[in-house]
Amino acid sequence: MSGRSSNTGASHLVAALIEAGVERLFSLSGNQILSVYDACLDAGLEIIHVRHEAAAVHMADAWDRLTGRPGVALLTAGPGHANGLSALFVARQSESPLVVLSGQSARADDGRGAFQEMPQAELAQPLAKAAWTAEDSASLGGDVRRALDLAVRGRPGPVAVSLPSDVLEAQARRRDSAFEISDVPTLTDADRRRLGELLDTAQRPMILAGPAMMRSPASDGLEQLEATTGVPVVATESPRGVNDPSLGAFAEVLAQADVVLLLGKRLDHSLQFGAPPFFAADACFAQVDADVAELDRTRRNVRPPQRLEIAVQAHPRQAARQLAAAAGSAGHHGWCDAVRAAAAYRPAAWDDWHSPPDGPLHPIEVCQSIGPWVDDGIVVIDGGEFGQWAQALLSGRRRVINGPAGSIGTSIPFALTARLFDRRAPVVAIQGDGTIGFHLLEFDTAVRHDLPFVAVVGNDAGWNAERRLQARTYGDDRIFACDLLPSRYDLAVAALGGHGEHVTKPSDLDAALQRAFASGLPSLVNVAIEPAEAPIVRRNGAPAPTGH
Repeated sequence: MSGRSSNTGASHLVAALIEAGVERLFSLSGNQILSVYDACLDAGLEIIHVRHEAAAVHMADAWDRLTGRPGVALLTAGPGHANGLSALFVARQSESPLVVLSGQSARADDGRGAFQEMPQAELAQPLAKAAWTAEDSASLGGDVRRALDLAVRGRPGPVAVSLPSDVLEAQARRRDSAFEISDVPTLTDADRRRLGELLDTAQRPMILAGPAMMRSPASDGLEQLEATTGVPVVATESPRGVNDPSLGAFAEVLAQADVVLLLGKRLDHSLQFGAPPFFAADACFAQVDADVAELDRTRRNVRPPQRLEIAVQAHPRQAARQLAAAAGSAGHHGWCDAVRAAAAYRPAAWDDWHSPPDGPLHPIEVCQSIGPWVDDGIVVIDGGEFGQWAQALLSGRRRVINGPAGSIGTSIPFALTARLFDRRAPVVAIQGDGTIGFHLLEFDTAVRHDLPFVAVVGNDAGWNAERRLQARTYGDDRIFACDLLPSRYDLAVAALGGHGEHVTKPSDLDAALQRAFASGLPSLVNVAIEPAEAPIVRRNGAPAPTGH
């Protein structure tokens, strides 16, 4: 080997990553992880080198969402580690299994005021499934295997491991340490029968699934569960929950359900804590979850005369297969059709929406133009009001959204990962002008690593979601700190080596999108839009879009 990493802790770490099938690391360089970079150079492990640590963690998050395999982010110590924490929270809320490896100041200097010394594991612990500091150079491979295994077991989520620089740099003979991780149980026959009977005897049963259940192969199990039981299965990963615009008028039928099975789905704010009128006042709940803490949360949130009839700790993915395999013919197909019709509903007025010829464009028309590009591609959706319109109107074969955390800023890193995942399909990232400010410089990453995609920015020169909230809560005369400039983000992308388009009129949008895709470069289409309020879809008295 040409480097100095042949028998160091860093070399053992990298060897274990490769043995586990890790194809690349998402990273930003720094002092305390240079030994890992050197080991990657020797071993041939690819590093996608980003411009901000949060982007590296977002990319690792998206890797699992698209491939079903945990991504790995490599951060440097102190501020580098801290920069990735918000993205760690996004991954935890989205139930994305990933591993964050962070360099750390030397263990020998603990408590002495070392450069960038920080209690890293303690900071990450509330945001991760598990977090610890590696102690032994020889067993770093064991730390890697344990982290990857923990990330996918039970309720999936991120795991953070801090790597002191002297542990990474020390010479040591590799030692494969043993560890045990308890498996989450499967449904017992008795629990399966109880759940089956509860669903069979209900008039309007419904199964709600959480984010981890929406990804293959778990999503295949949900389709089979609905097909065999006739019970509607609805999966959601939006923080807007019952008002998720991608679920149309679903809220109307949710309120009619008499039995609700939570299958790996938290009864939290996204479901209005199970409270009426979003749920029936006498609704009966059941829950299957890998995490006992979630069963306890549901017990606290359910209010009489509602009741939690069954609460079982078991793996939701396996439970779905067990319930499907034992399903009888319960005759719920008419109810299932009604739920599906509600979720598919969109106001007819949207089909013929037209903005003024001289603009700005309504989000409906922007999404209509994007639609054909994402039918067989990957669509990434982020942001506030504009992002909600995109969720209502765009699905595509593969869709990735920012997720239950309600954060913004994930779209550009997610799009980079989408391009790594599929080198040929169209990749479109949709966000507002507030969102693009978080990771605009990752277009530099896209150019350096030759990862072309098309970003569409709905530019209404403001924080539109906050503007709406302020107006509703405090009054129109109390809107404050919500204005942005109608900035030319397209010119910034062109300056970074990409392709930019500026659209102010409806008639120019289709051609601009065509040029962006044809360019073969990381591209941004900057569209002047009107500040339309996000849709809340209802069939009875559904509000029309704001504006024209």
